[in-house]
Amino acid sequence: MTDVNEKNANNQTVFIVDDDSAIRHAMGLLLESVGHQCEVYGSADEFLAAVDTASPGCLVLDIRMPRMSGLELQEKLAAGKSAMPIIFITGHGDVPMAVEAMQKGAIDFIQKPFRDQELLDRISDAMQTDSERRSSRRSVNDIVDKISRLTKREQEVFDLVATGKPNKIVAYELGVSQRTVEIHRARVMEKIEAASLADLVRIHLTISGLDSNAT
Repeated sequence: MTDVNEKNANNQTVFIVDDDSAIRHAMGLLLESVGHQCEVYGSADEFLAAVDTASPGCLVLDIRMPRMSGLELQEKLAAGKSAMPIIFITGHGDVPMAVEAMQKGAIDFIQKPFRDQELLDRISDAMQTDSERRSSRRSVNDIVDKISRLTKREQEVFDLVATGKPNKIVAYELGVSQRTVEIHRARVMEKIEAASLADLVRIHLTISGLDSNAT
C-alpha cells in the first residue's frame, strides 16, 4: 500500500495521520480490507500539504507527534473552518489531552492498544457524523440562496411576519396597505418554498442563527 491512495472526490475518505509507520500502515490495510477508501500520512504537515480539508470523510489523528502535534493540527483545521470529524488516537497518559480535544470539537478518542472492530466502529460513527454535517450545510446553503432572491420589501415583510406580527401590524409599521403585505407575504412564501407560517418561522430562525454566529 502506498502512503497516499488515489481517491474519488465523491466518496468519503478516512485520513490517517500518525508518525508511527507500522501503525498507520496497519490501520490503512485494515480499512481497505473492509472497503474504506483511505489515505495515510506520517505528519500533520504532510496531511495539510496534500489534503483539501473540506474533503468528505474523517480524520484519525495521533495526539502526540513531533513538530506539529495532533492538538495543533486540530487547532489549524478549526481556524480554517474545517468540519472534518476527528478521532484521536491516544496513549494511556494522553486521556486528559483527549478530553480537551473533544471539548474543542473532536468527536471521539480511542486508546492504544485498541481492537480492530473498535476502530472500525468509531470510524463508522465519524462517517455518519460527516454525512449529517454535510447534509445540514447543504440545507442551510439552500435556504440562504432562497432568501437572497427576496426584494428589500419582501425581506422586510419576511422579518416582521416571522416574528409573529399579523398583516395589519406589518402594514402599519411599513406604511403600506394590508393588501400589499398579503401580496408580498405570498411572494415570500413562494420564493422560499414555505408551505406554512410555521415553515416561514423555522427558516427565519435558521437565518437568524447564522447571523448571530457570524458576529
